[in-house]
Amino acid sequence: MTPAEADRDTRNSALVLALTLPGDTVLYLLLPLHAATFGVTLPEAGLLLAANRLVRIAGYGWVARFYADRGPRAACMLAAGGAALATTGYALLSGVWPLLAARLLWGLAYAAMNIAVQALPTALPDGAERRTGWSRSIVAAGPMIGLFGGALLAEWAGARAVFLILGLISLPAILFASRLPVTPEGRTTAGPRFALPGALDLWSFTFGLAMDGIFIIGLSVLAAGALPHGATLAAGGALALRYAAEILLSPAGGWLAGRLGARRALVLLSLSSAAGLLMLGLGGALLWAGALSTVLLRAVVQPLPGPLVAAENPGGARVPALARQATWRDIGAGTGPLLAGPLFPVLPALAIYGGAAALLAAASLAVRRPRSRPSGRV
Repeated sequence: MTPAEADRDTRNSALVLALTLPGDTVLYLLLPLHAATFGVTLPEAGLLLAANRLVRIAGYGWVARFYADRGPRAACMLAAGGAALATTGYALLSGVWPLLAARLLWGLAYAAMNIAVQALPTALPDGAERRTGWSRSIVAAGPMIGLFGGALLAEWAGARAVFLILGLISLPAILFASRLPVTPEGRTTAGPRFALPGALDLWSFTFGLAMDGIFIIGLSVLAAGALPHGATLAAGGALALRYAAEILLSPAGGWLAGRLGARRALVLLSLSSAAGLLMLGLGGALLWAGALSTVLLRAVVQPLPGPLVAAENPGGARVPALARQATWRDIGAGTGPLLAGPLFPVLPALAIYGGAAALLAAASLAVRRPRSRPSGRV
């Protein structure tokens, strides 16, 4: 594979996910606020939002094997078609069981596309950090535009119309998926996916718990509290901010990993993110400074795990290892909201954010040393 081919495959895989991901991110915004419109209760809405992560936790191994056996093109074409079907289903289906089927379909589709946007940039070790950085930037553009546009359109035309339009917008993703490589990655003899977690697995879980779960829920709560009469726009703006930060700063994360090494950059930036979470808990003037710094640092960290995992697991072990890392992050990200819901009403912010910061700092320090038999520059 040449650098130009690696760049092309990275760009096409990122466009596939950028076009399909808004259907999921906008659902997180609109479903809790308009649950009755979709024929579900608020607890059922919570189940639907968690379902895509739950099916990925169970199905990442199967999806990774399909990806390795059939290649990126077949896996991502099926995934893009499934994502478009699921998003259109949000517009047309009512009730918890039909919508649950759509959410499960989306979860498996996302698993394949998420493997592709990590595996293809790292297929060629030279320049993997750079490609991963601008891939994350492309991917983030879709949700950011979708959240801003979806919040505005929902106020004018209703929540259902938003998903009908997003379903149509996602269809070109199938074309970009058809341009991905046909050649399968090939399987490897790997250990069980749920063996005792290593340091990087525990970091992925903790980062998902703190930064994808507790922090994102808290960010939406802060925004809605600041503008109680425009909750949809406020929450949509807050969620869009995280993707805007990824667009601008993910390439910087890739550059930094190329200069310092992915491991050192990940540890330093994760410790800084933990400090930002602690500032959130302290409140007062530090609250908004902590929120802004955490959003920005999260964006810089996003491209770092993929190259690190790929360097530690060369050859055929790369795709299963990337799937395992994504599984642990999903477990953490799914656990975060489950903890945040009951904890925010009864505990002070310092206890919640301070606890999350301590866990993230401990997990980050544990990643400092490479595995006993590292491969490549990490």
